[in-house]
Amino acid sequence: MSNDQHLDADSQALAELGYKQELHRGMSGFSNFAVSFSIISILAGCITSYKIALVSGGPSTLVLGWAIVGLMVMAVALAMAEVCSRYPTAGGLYFWAGRLARRNKREWAWYVGWFNFLGEVAVTAAIDFGCASTWVAFANLVWGVEATPQTVFAVFVVIVIAHALLNVFGVNLVSLLSNISAWWHVGGVLVIVGALWILPERHQSVSWTLTGFHNETGWTFLPYVFLMGLLMAQYTYTGYDASAHVAEETKSASVAAPRGIVMSVLVSVIGGFILLYSITASITDNSEQGLSDLAASETGLPPAQIFLDALGSPTVAKFLLFIVCVAQFFCGMASVTANSRMAYAFSRDHALPGSRIWSKVNPRTGTPTNSIWLCVGLSILLATPALFNSTAYLAVTSIAVIGLYIAYVVPVFLRRRSPDFVPGPWNLGRWSALIGWVAVVWVSIICVLFVLPPASPVTVSTFNYAPIAVIVVLIFATVAWLVYGRDTFMQGAKGEQTTKALDEVLDD
Repeated sequence: MSNDQHLDADSQALAELGYKQELHRGMSGFSNFAVSFSIISILAGCITSYKIALVSGGPSTLVLGWAIVGLMVMAVALAMAEVCSRYPTAGGLYFWAGRLARRNKREWAWYVGWFNFLGEVAVTAAIDFGCASTWVAFANLVWGVEATPQTVFAVFVVIVIAHALLNVFGVNLVSLLSNISAWWHVGGVLVIVGALWILPERHQSVSWTLTGFHNETGWTFLPYVFLMGLLMAQYTYTGYDASAHVAEETKSASVAAPRGIVMSVLVSVIGGFILLYSITASITDNSEQGLSDLAASETGLPPAQIFLDALGSPTVAKFLLFIVCVAQFFCGMASVTANSRMAYAFSRDHALPGSRIWSKVNPRTGTPTNSIWLCVGLSILLATPALFNSTAYLAVTSIAVIGLYIAYVVPVFLRRRSPDFVPGPWNLGRWSALIGWVAVVWVSIICVLFVLPPASPVTVSTFNYAPIAVIVVLIFATVAWLVYGRDTFMQGAKGEQTTKALDEVLDD
């Protein structure tokens, strides 16, 4: 099939779902995978969130926890991918929910959309805030820059604005940078792992690296401590819905987008395990005090301290951290891409206040420029509490995980409850039901787990603010539905609009 035929088939399939092709469809299947793989970014999540698991379970949570969560997340990704193949639209999760619900279709879509939007904004803020933390740690090593909350926040603002500018230039640039990012992540992991196994004189034992335990949370019930430490892995395994959000910019989207979802998670599970095992095995002092000192490293980033301690060469340590800095920059760029496409689609269906503004597509670049700046602005606003509260980053991380995974699992649940679902060209066959229900159960568990307090005693500074944020979004979404959503939301994806979109495709 020629390239033009691919585009025609994709445009017609999109029109049958009720939308005209407006975004530029310039992404290959590899680029689609690369966007999700870049957002998962094992060099971002595993490095910036390392401390979360280090103080809440230690090596066992870092290494075994990664594998356990990875297995469960694969079930979620597979179940999502099957639905994506049937409905490859930029709206992704909320559109799927609307099509799969038996009753109150628009209400299901509305709430899923708001949780997805919340999660996308939060994960963008968390990724770029983590990126800023790494950059400041790098600056601390190279130039002695002090890692203050004010410095980190200022760098965060610069980074997130840079990501907006890159996305404004067009999907071809984003596609190219995403491809580079995928190979940078693979090559970067190989370089870091190689250095950590070749240069240090000794490593920790296999048994300690896999089962060692460390607890600085204040809680004494060790299974609870271990489960709270899983937030590091669960947070890192987010953002792979990006392959769905850029589906309208991907050729042969009904196959390429679901493959992008699944392969981005699979490669991340394997690569992340190797990376985390190598970093943890390179810890030089495995005593309780040594691990506490590592968590309190002046660099602000425990893996950076491990590089310094284990490699015996500040120059090599700085180079490895530089690899991480670049990978995290790519990660944030891809997150803004997915976030803005979701906001564009949500606005196209008249969900966001000011939808007419956010749903506009720049005719020159084929990108939703206004929604790009909306998402960046909201991410800055959401990360602002980090200036005043040291636990704000953890709270934003929790919001990202909860918001995204609620949005991930609802369409999967509705697909299991929908006897009329017709699978797309990419499907799970007879394994669909088992994998789908495993995904639903796992997400139900983590949504409860990550609204619980991560540290004791519970004070103003250690309180988990994620439940409050979720409740606020629920209240806001409900009020917005009653005020304007029920009159306008998703009216453009029905009946006459679908016919109009098909007619426009045929006329073109």
